[in-house]
Amino acid sequence: MLHDALDAQHRELLAQLGTLDQSLHDLRDARSGGDADDEHDPEGPTLSSEWSRMSGLDASFRGQVTATAAALERIAGGTYGTCSRCGRPIGFDRLEARPAADLCIDCARLTA
Repeated sequence: MLHDALDAQHRELLAQLGTLDQSLHDLRDARSGGDADDEHDPEGPTLSSEWSRMSGLDASFRGQVTATAAALERIAGGTYGTCSRCGRPIGFDRLEARPAADLCIDCARLTA
């Protein structure tokens, strides 16, 4: 059950990352155009602020893709559900809420 949820989440993140990559590419092209009046557009955010926002989303998605891929590897390796720090089981409720979790709740609290 959690494997299917993780796999679906991983595929969705990859799809969103692909869309975001294209948006970043388009924005990069817009920023490099000499006719872009980035600072004086009254209709919306500047290209620079949009680049910053989208770059942050890109980093977040990449981190989530890495985390879900690692969780899928732990499933394949038989270590899924075991805390990578203390070696105790990760509670099902935590895994249900955060399927990519690699720390039990106690260890997660220590690192927060």
